[in-house]
Formats: sequence, C-alpha cells, structure tokens
Amino acid sequence: MIKYAWLIPVFPLIGFTINGLFGFKYIKNRAHYIAVTALGLSWLFSTLVFIDVLHGKTAEIVLFDWVVTPDIQAKVAFYIDQLSALMLMVVTTLSFWIHVYSIGYMGHDPGYPRYFTYLNMFVFFMLILVMGSSYPLLFVGWEGVGLCSYLLIGFWYERESAWKAGMKAFITNRVGDACFILGMFIIWYHLGSLDFKVVFEKAHHLDPAVVTIATLLLFGGATGKSAQIPLYVWLPDAMEGPTPVSALIHAATMVTAGVYMVARSNVLYNMAPLSLEVVAVIGCLTAFFAGTIGTAQFDLKRVLAYSTVSQLGYMFLGCGVGAYTAGVFHLMTHAFFKGLLFLAAGSVMHAMSDVLDMRLMGNLKKYMPITATTFIIGALALAGIPPFAGFWSKDEILHHTFTTGHYFLWFLGTLTAGITAYYTFRAVFMTFFGKERIPEEIKHHLHESPKVMTIPLIILSVGAATVGFFGLKAHGETSYFAQFLAPVIHAAHEHGAHAAHHEAAVPASVLIALSVAVGLTGILIAYIVHLKRLIDPDEWVKKLWFIHKVLYRKYYVDEIYFALFIYRVLDLAYIFWRFDQWVIDGIVNGAALLTRFLAWVTRVCTEPFVVDGAVNGASYVVDLSARVLRRLQTGVVSNYMLFIAAGLLGLITIYVFGRLF
Repeated sequence: MIKYAWLIPVFPLIGFTINGLFGFKYIKNRAHYIAVTALGLSWLFSTLVFIDVLHGKTAEIVLFDWVVTPDIQAKVAFYIDQLSALMLMVVTTLSFWIHVYSIGYMGHDPGYPRYFTYLNMFVFFMLILVMGSSYPLLFVGWEGVGLCSYLLIGFWYERESAWKAGMKAFITNRVGDACFILGMFIIWYHLGSLDFKVVFEKAHHLDPAVVTIATLLLFGGATGKSAQIPLYVWLPDAMEGPTPVSALIHAATMVTAGVYMVARSNVLYNMAPLSLEVVAVIGCLTAFFAGTIGTAQFDLKRVLAYSTVSQLGYMFLGCGVGAYTAGVFHLMTHAFFKGLLFLAAGSVMHAMSDVLDMRLMGNLKKYMPITATTFIIGALALAGIPPFAGFWSKDEILHHTFTTGHYFLWFLGTLTAGITAYYTFRAVFMTFFGKERIPEEIKHHLHESPKVMTIPLIILSVGAATVGFFGLKAHGETSYFAQFLAPVIHAAHEHGAHAAHHEAAVPASVLIALSVAVGLTGILIAYIVHLKRLIDPDEWVKKLWFIHKVLYRKYYVDEIYFALFIYRVLDLAYIFWRFDQWVIDGIVNGAALLTRFLAWVTRVCTEPFVVDGAVNGASYVVDLSARVLRRLQTGVVSNYMLFIAAGLLGLITIYVFGRLF
C-alpha cells in the first residue's frame, strides 16, 4: 500500500478544486460532503501506509522532475519513513475530526463552501510539508500552510480584528521564512543538493561553523512557523478565525511544522551543539514566558493560544537537549489534547453566542455535560497529570533535560508545568464550575452542542487519555515510541555521555514525582483561588496590580515591536512617499510641462510658414496616439496582468509557428 502514498495529498487537493470551482454556485451548503470525504480517504490511506511502515517498509515515491539545471536538480518526490508516517497519521486524524466538527460549527455561515475549500487546501499543503523528500518541497508546503492560515485566520474579513490578525500572521512568518531560505541556500552552496538523503549522507563533509550557521537560520524559520521568541506574537491573535481553524492551526498542523523540521534535520543539529543549545534555551524561555501570560488572560481561546505557544516551547526544549523523540512525542500527544480543548472551547462559544470572557461564564457543566467532561480530560492531559497523554511526553522532555545537565532549563520547565496546571484549571473552574455569571439574554438558550460537534470531542478525548501509553518502556529503557522512530531520529551524542551519571544521582522516579507534585500544586492553587475563593483573586489583582497589568498586556511586546519596527517602517515609507511626490513626480511633471512649452513654442514659430491642414493633421495624429496610449495606463493591476499574459501568449504563438513552419 505504501506505493500509493502519493494519493494521500491528492484527495484534499481534489476536494479543494471541486469546492473552489463549484462550491458557491452549485454545491453551496453541501460542501462538507466533498471536503470530509476527501479527508476520510486521506486518513484511510494514511492508516494503511502507517501499517506498512510498522512492518518495516519505507519508500521514496518520485513523481516528476521539478528543477533541472546544471547546478541544482530537484524532484517532486515523497519520502515515507517512520517520522513522515507518524505525521501523516497525526495530521489526517486531527484534520478529519475537525472537518466533521466544522459541519455543525459553521453550518449557518454564508461562506460555508469557501471555508471547506480553504480547509482542504490547508491540509493538502501540510501533507506536502511532511511527505516531501527535500527542503524545497518541504518549503512549498511550509509556504502553502502560511498562505492558508492567512486566509483562514482572516476568514471573517468583514471584521477589522480578523483581517489584521491574518496580516500579522502573514508578515511575521515572512521574517522567519527569509531565514529559512538563507539556511537552504547555505546547505545547497556547500553540498550541491537539498534532497534529505543526500544532505544527511554528505553532512559530515561540512565545516562545523557552516552547519551552525545553517541550522540557526533554519531554526529562525521555525521560530516564525512554530511561534517561538521573538516571532511568537502572531499566534495568540490567530484565534480571530473560526474556532475549528484555531484547533487546526494550534494543534496538529502548521505550528508543529518547525518542530518536525528540526527533528527531520537531526543529523545536522547533532553536528551543531551551539544550535542545539539555542533551540533548547529559546524553547524553554518561550514555554515560561507564554505560560505566565496565560495566567492573566480572561478570554478562553486566548488562554489556550498562549498555552499552545508554551507547549511548543516544550517540544523545542526536548529537541534542543537532543531528545528529538521526546519532542515529537509531545507533538503527537499535544495534537490530541489541544485539538480537543479548542474544539470544546468552540462548543462553549456555540452555546454562549460567541462570548469568550470567562468572567461571564460559570457552572456551564449544568448545561453542557459532554463539553465539560471532555474539556476536563484535555485539561488534565495539558496539566501533565498521569495517566493522561501530556504526562508521558512532558515528563520525558523534563527527564532528558535534567539528565543532560541542563539544570536551570529543567527548573524553569518544571516551574512552567505548575504554571500550566494553574491557568488550565483556572479556565476549567471559571468556565464550568462555581457561581453562574451568565448574562440573562444568553442563559435562556444555553444547550449542549449537536452530535456532529460532540462526537469529535469524545473521540479526541479518548486520544488525549490514551495516546501517552505509547511512551511506556518496551525493552530496557527504550519506549515503544522511541523504538519506532529509531531508524530516523538519532539522539545527540552528548546525551549518552551525561545520562548515566545524572540518572544515578537522581532517579527518574524522583523527577517524575516532583513534576507531578508541581502540577497538582498548580491545580490546588486554582481550586483554592477560583473555585472555593478562600483567597479573593480580585484583591490580589489590586495588590499586585503592576504585575497583573504587565502579564495582561503580554509584557507590552506588541507595543515594543510597533515602536521599534512598525512605526519606523511607516516613517520610512512617509519619507519615500515625499521623495516620490517631490522628486520623482516633480521630474515627470516637469518633463510634461517642458514638452507642452516646447510644443507651444514650435507651433507659434512655425504657424506662419505651414499650411493649416498639415498642422491640424499632425495635431490630430498626435492627439489620437496620446488617447490610445493613455488607455493602456489604467492604474488597474489586473489590466496590466492581462496585457502581460496577452504578450506572453503572442510570443508563444510566434515561437510555435516558427518551429512548425
């Protein structure tokens, strides 16, 4: 079955094409039949391919030549191994249930066919990203999901906040993408190829300094796509799109692309210890930074958005300390419980008429028992409480962080685990328990979501509770998950040297117990403060108003970026506009005035010596030519594109006829 893996991205591409061409005019509110069927087929084929990979099969499927020059050759080819097969399962499973959920959530939206068109295109590009056998093909998927995220975040473009959030995501990611392109150029310049197999086989020929620069630039791209310091600012605003989009972007797909890229490039990163340290430090700082912001937010989706930034930091922390398998494992478990949490938040919005302020909720479990139960399961997984999924992967990362001697990063990561548990259950208690604070105009139509929305919640909650068991130890000290990925992912060399010494000093069971205790402490504090209210949170906000304001305003990072970059770019644009107005336009307008003046002088000087008919005829020809040429300069870009296309068509026609005759 593995030889048919190329069909996996084809199905959503077909769905995108059909709904894109015929959705608005013919298919309309039946667009989900096409989109969901396409994802169902992708999921089915991904499962069959995954079974083949479990039996040891791998394959490279070459479709056609893409770039053929003397200096570089690139093919459109898919490489199916353990890592890509795992990503296929994660992406198609989560995407399928998000598509199903969207039937109920977006049912009355006038842009229904457009929504499913974008959704199918998003999944197509994500599948290209994880299946591509080279950096250029990975980058095609990388840019494709960036485009689709822009379209989906700004889906309700009538809202200013939505289109601004889409622009913010698009522009921020372009900064990271510039770094990624430079990293690819360096690899190609020194190795003459960007194919994964060739690059990883020849990597040992590279100078360590070159590998360090290339991997740091690649990670610069990952900080944009996977929302790490300093390019994380777009992701919390991405919640302006429909909630299923938030689940798709924040859970299993686009934001994990950077983690996948680092894990896929583990051969290069193992040769660059400095790059690994940077990845670990940035990841840990992002986890802590975003976690503290989440403690002061009242918007339910915004809390989950900052949680996503924080959990992505954990994934990079795992990769940075050489435990790529632990980082990818957290990617998988996070996909289930964060997808669940976002969809449950969407269910709350559906019942609350799009209200997201947790201060206007309370005791929703009474009205929405399924949503409440599934949200709590996701919260327990996010908080790292055993035996839920997040416990296994998060503790694996913290364990590797300690055993490789990164004590401060381990401390910060463990502290962040407590903060995560606190703000997660703060959201649980404020939303589903305690005193009802629901406005009367909303309370009268509170109800549980329809089955098309609750069934995906139940399915994902089962995943959030069980997928962590793949982290159980199989034989010796290696988990089933690590054994599966062993042919693709190799731990950093220094990990093995440090592990035995530190494990002997502090047993793994002690580290696990400490991490769980910190998580339970965070839940206990949330219980005391926000459910029992033995400590009045409003009083503490007044006492610690400065800290609360800094956290609520997200450390003023957006304001700092605007002051340092956005406004300065606008100032520069103003200078260029004035230069264009005074100098460029001045030259053009001056030339026009000079021409008119010379024409007047010529007419005055020659009028007595020529026949009136000749002068009038020449004037008519000049005027007619000016009128025709003026029509070409419409100022409408689409017209210029039409002229260019017509010109190219003419050149192609001349060339073809020249070859024929």
